Amino acid sequence: MKIAVDAMGGDHAPGAVVEGVIDYLREYKNNASVILVGDQEKIEQELDRLQPSPNLDYSIYHASDVIPMGESPLVGLRKRKDASVSVAVQLVKDGKASAVVSAGNTGAVVMATKLKLRFLEGVERPAIAQILPNAKGISVVMDVGANIDCRPKQLLQFSIMGSIIAQEIFGIKKPRVGLLSIGEEESKGNELTREAFKMVEQSDLNFMGNVEGQDVYAGTADVIIMDGFVGNVLLKVSESLAVFMQQMIKKEVYANPLRKIGGLLLSGAFRAIAKKADYAEYGGSPLVGVRGTCIICHGRSNPKAIKNAIREASDFISHNIDKQIIDAIKKNKI
Repeated sequence: MKIAVDAMGGDHAPGAVVEGVIDYLREYKNNASVILVGDQEKIEQELDRLQPSPNLDYSIYHASDVIPMGESPLVGLRKRKDASVSVAVQLVKDGKASAVVSAGNTGAVVMATKLKLRFLEGVERPAIAQILPNAKGISVVMDVGANIDCRPKQLLQFSIMGSIIAQEIFGIKKPRVGLLSIGEEESKGNELTREAFKMVEQSDLNFMGNVEGQDVYAGTADVIIMDGFVGNVLLKVSESLAVFMQQMIKKEVYANPLRKIGGLLLSGAFRAIAKKADYAEYGGSPLVGVRGTCIICHGRSNPKAIKNAIREASDFISHNIDKQIIDAIKKNKI
């Protein structure tokens, strides 16, 4: 199992990326080998800093360019042929790696993967899945940004893909699937959700019907489906709310000496809550439905997030998620 990691992607690259790779290889020694893709000189400088043991299974594949975060994905991929993310995806296409992990320009990662790897048999559009914590565990939410406009059939396919992830990666038997809408009734929502409701209901999935915004973090459903426009708004609001709550808790705890004492007593509980809400615990967001595994990391990913993203990629490979998606779509005749 070989995983190509875009060493130059992200706000803290290449330092955080290389460190995350080394942490992964130290913790999961015989799980997979890693190909660090990017500027060889800069990668070697980070390796000199970290001084990894010689028995760790990694290699370097030189790529001379990087697509900046603010650059148009299409322009970047056309203009920067030797960009690290493009080269990493090409390694998967050429069969030299089974997965790609990148914290770089999200649009460029998605576009490079779609163009080079193409889609799994039967899949109309790949989708980005996001793992969100909830009151009872986790939910697989998709799509969170790969497709702004969707058709009902595509939401059905997202439901199938999300259910497979929930079952195989997180061990949830018969995952409950919910369709995000503005009311529980089948008649509620727009034309997309009403038509998708009928299609998902007729599948062999454990469909529980519509769910609303308040259900996302309540643990009402294990898989929550929506188009990429709604999903991306949900994701950004969730991220900003988490930051806001952390800031408000700190502000109120330090408001007076008595609260500080209470805060110290509750520090363990605060750390446990922060861990559950920490994106780094889940690694990255898989782009599901392409030929080959692709994990998209947050731009500000730290070494812990990179380490867990590589672990996540290896889980997708070892559970043969791609084949299961193809088989499930054939079974449901869609």
